[in-house]
Amino acid sequence: MSPEGDPTPPSEPEPGPDAPLSEPEPASSAPRAEPEELAEPETPGEPEEPAEPETLSEPEKPTEPETPGEPEEPAEAEAPPVPAGAAAEPPAVQQRPQAPAVAEELPEIPRQRPEIPGADLIPDIMPPEQEEFLDAEARAAAEAEAEARAAREREEEEELAAEPIADAAIDLAAGARYSATGKRKSAVARVILKPGSGGYAINGKQLEHYFPRETLQRLIRQPLETVGYDSRMDVVARMHGGGTSAQAGALRHGISRALIVADPHLRGELKRRGFLTRDPRVKERKKAGLKKARKRPQFSKR
Repeated sequence: MSPEGDPTPPSEPEPGPDAPLSEPEPASSAPRAEPEELAEPETPGEPEEPAEPETLSEPEKPTEPETPGEPEEPAEAEAPPVPAGAAAEPPAVQQRPQAPAVAEELPEIPRQRPEIPGADLIPDIMPPEQEEFLDAEARAAAEAEAEARAAREREEEEELAAEPIADAAIDLAAGARYSATGKRKSAVARVILKPGSGGYAINGKQLEHYFPRETLQRLIRQPLETVGYDSRMDVVARMHGGGTSAQAGALRHGISRALIVADPHLRGELKRRGFLTRDPRVKERKKAGLKKARKRPQFSKR
């Protein structure tokens, strides 16, 4: 077997010295053909060794589908990695239903939120909204009714104010004097009530001369007319400060407070009618940067 293993070196020296051996060359050619056939497996054997790593590289491909879970096309193209891909798919399929399950649970959270406070309350129906749907005639009639009702209420109040207080019991002795102080804005009135015929002496002047306006005269006479002693008592007052309107308000306030001194039981009626309440309205002070308390200078854009 050793000469067959190395056919080329021993075959050349043997036919050299022996001439008769040269004749059976055809027979030697036949064995030469045989080693050629043996050489054929040798040649495929040599490439088969590098081919084996190629086959080994093919099983390495399943490692690729492990990393890319994105495309499934390479797994379908190759037959051997199909089982490996199928084995890896079940966990992915199990995870896919889990994702929607979590998505379904998320919207359930807002459903459990508490309801809006006051959502179950019934909204109030405002009457002005109903008036919007009325016709022009119906609206005019409603406005006329409201005005008439307000006028009736004012008349009733005036009648009540005009009615004298029947429970008044003031001592009208000869030396009776009832004094009090009234204020309005910056005006101050010191008033003295005494029995008389219903005269007024304000800083030494009569009422008609000191307060020419009838509205102010009517305002000053209201307290005594309400009590019913307008013709049985005289009023003596000293006044300073303020203007004409402020002094008239201060005088009315002083007369009302003097009547309480004369009869404390008149306090409820006088207070209900507003005679004992000092008018707190005063001129508002001027502000810096303004012309008056509220008046602003004309705006200039440029």
